[in-house]
Amino acid sequence: ILLHGTTVAANRRDDLMSLAACAPRALSTLLPARRAAPTTVPARAANVSGRGCATAGATRGLATRVVFAASDQADPEEIEMDAEERMQKSIDSISGNFNTVRTGRANPAILDRIEVEYYGAMTPLKTIANATTPDAQTIVIQPFDKGAINDIERAIMMSDLGLTPGNDGNVIRLIIPSLTADRRKELAKLVSKLGEEGKVALRNVRRDALKSIGKLEGIGEDEIKTLEASIEKLTSGYVTQVDKLVKEKEGELSKV
Repeated sequence: ILLHGTTVAANRRDDLMSLAACAPRALSTLLPARRAAPTTVPARAANVSGRGCATAGATRGLATRVVFAASDQADPEEIEMDAEERMQKSIDSISGNFNTVRTGRANPAILDRIEVEYYGAMTPLKTIANATTPDAQTIVIQPFDKGAINDIERAIMMSDLGLTPGNDGNVIRLIIPSLTADRRKELAKLVSKLGEEGKVALRNVRRDALKSIGKLEGIGEDEIKTLEASIEKLTSGYVTQVDKLVKEKEGELSKV
């Protein structure tokens, strides 16, 4: 509904009735054409007074909001929520990238992509065996069916893991080689690079949010400054999270 240059988005029909108390003719713009706008205003709408049409729904706790200027203008709260959502996705992406950096520590997850030819069908290894890590350099694979031990061993050797399995007839053992000092340094540099890329992504989100805030109309300068400060604080918090993830990963590398 357009009231005095202000677009009022009413989420429920009750809101329309309340708005009609101030501008009955405006109601006809949202009601179906086949129904005429009411000539009288319901008592519950008429009772709304001293609040103004734009806030009639709010007096009942309804989600009525006022959007100023052009219809494509973002809501201040939505700008901040969108920025936070995008920043969290960046953090999730950074964390996922760090998980791809192999540290040399035994991790059963490296077996997740291996499939074994079991009774003529390619079967995920994790569905026919249990893998554990008794120490930082060893993965022990216990087949549910001992008859499949040779098939499992063959599948590991044919994979791209670059590891040589050994079995004693009951279990298969994989020894994960330790990282050399040079390799640790290389991986530490990679982690740092991934962290910096993550920070760039966060700053890009901040830039977009500040740009959207700069386009807002109909709100005061103090509110603009408050929104900008909120985005800066949000960005700083997520950058701190990146620094923490980098430090944790570097610590993990140094312990291997």
